[in-house]
Amino acid sequence: MRLGRSLAIGVALGLGWMGPAAAEIYRFQILQLNDVYEITPVQGGRSGGLARVATLLKQLKAENPQTWSMLAGDYLSPSALGTAKVNGDRLAGQQMVAVLNAMGLDLATFGNHEFDISEAQLRQRLQEQKFALVTGNVLDAQGRLFPNTQTDYQFQVQATDCQKPVCPPLKVSVLGVTIDSNQAPYVRYGDPLKTLQQQIQQRQSNTDLFIGLTHLNLSQDQQLARSLPALDLILGGHEHENIQQWVGDDFTPIFKADANARTVYVHRLTYDSDRRDLQISSQLVPITPVIPEDPTTAAVVQTWLEKGFTGFRAQGFDPSAIVGRTTEPLDGLESSVRNESTALTRLIAKSYLRAVPTAELAIYNSGAIRIDDVLPSGPISQYDVIRMLPFGGAIASVEMRGELLQRVLEQGLKNRGSGGFLQTDGVQRSDRGWQIQGQPLRPDRWYRVAIADYLLTGQEKGLGFLTEQNPGLRSLQRGQDVRFAVIAQLQAQR
Repeated sequence: MRLGRSLAIGVALGLGWMGPAAAEIYRFQILQLNDVYEITPVQGGRSGGLARVATLLKQLKAENPQTWSMLAGDYLSPSALGTAKVNGDRLAGQQMVAVLNAMGLDLATFGNHEFDISEAQLRQRLQEQKFALVTGNVLDAQGRLFPNTQTDYQFQVQATDCQKPVCPPLKVSVLGVTIDSNQAPYVRYGDPLKTLQQQIQQRQSNTDLFIGLTHLNLSQDQQLARSLPALDLILGGHEHENIQQWVGDDFTPIFKADANARTVYVHRLTYDSDRRDLQISSQLVPITPVIPEDPTTAAVVQTWLEKGFTGFRAQGFDPSAIVGRTTEPLDGLESSVRNESTALTRLIAKSYLRAVPTAELAIYNSGAIRIDDVLPSGPISQYDVIRMLPFGGAIASVEMRGELLQRVLEQGLKNRGSGGFLQTDGVQRSDRGWQIQGQPLRPDRWYRVAIADYLLTGQEKGLGFLTEQNPGLRSLQRGQDVRFAVIAQLQAQR
């Protein structure tokens, strides 16, 4: 533990500086963001936008040139714009790298969604990046580091108050680890805790402060904080909602900002080397229109937006076209759609039924919804629909035996909190069991179901039994892309 770590809590809670100035004081700043899938603002323009973050970063550097910007994973995928095809290939995060380069990002770590794209696409994105990527527990299938990645990232901070003849620079090491939830065939994961234990042991003699740049779930970050007293600060991602906690006997701080740069964290760190005392003052900053857009970054955003829209037009979409209006907000936040029904999930489910007029019920996986945003009431464009369901997919029509249907619905309920949580229409559940269109579900009856084609692959959580070969399915037909179905539903509701 760094002596005086507990004082960091006092500063973070606004209790102020404690103790007299020492002979060697080092002050530096970190701008933290995580889980950024959109280069443009979200929530109808009220939040987010990397051009605004670029302005904030410039302001922080004007305040203190010793400022670093770090992204705690998930930036290449999933993204609506990333699915657009340009010159025959999906952008696959190319637009994100270009904008983050323009913004001046210093450092990132892998998130699990970086491995949604192909290995060739990932390697190309890493070549395009002008910022560093630190990872200790992610290797390729041959057990080697991916190109342009490194196991640690060390930077030096010059003393801002030096009352000695010579004040050596403060050495700060940033170590990165990633959750193993995306088992892409071209990736190997090491254990995050063991990885950091080994790295800290190897670097401790040449490091003054250790920062963990992590993309883990909160319980894993908490385990790191409890187990690694040498870790001074954890900057995390993966949860999508802002978090600040102080964990363990050493009160190690854990910070996570809101996804899509709805907020960022600004950490102001002061280190007294004589007293070995680290003070951290952290501010959660909402990214709103109050912060003007950086013109250079905004121009890069616009360039890639236009490229993406051109690609969508080639796929048969008109991204700018207004297809309907809503009288209530459409909640597509991951934390909402993976746990409950919302106006947005109901709109999509009704689109399934409209696409299959003979269907008695609709079923789709909430993980298909990737917008992680709330669309305000008002006009809805085709691009909004693409953002809802960037990967599209066919709506299938199939007859399903009631016994199998009940098993599917029960598993969907067990999947609450994950992308396997099932959204439905025409289905009710009460103390007496499942009902279809108000009638008790009969195990021996066949039901016509409008269902996401993806669910019939057996790849969804706990639904490995749901494949075309299951004897509880018959009369399968595949129809239109769900995005065109949602557009048709919105047009019909005008």
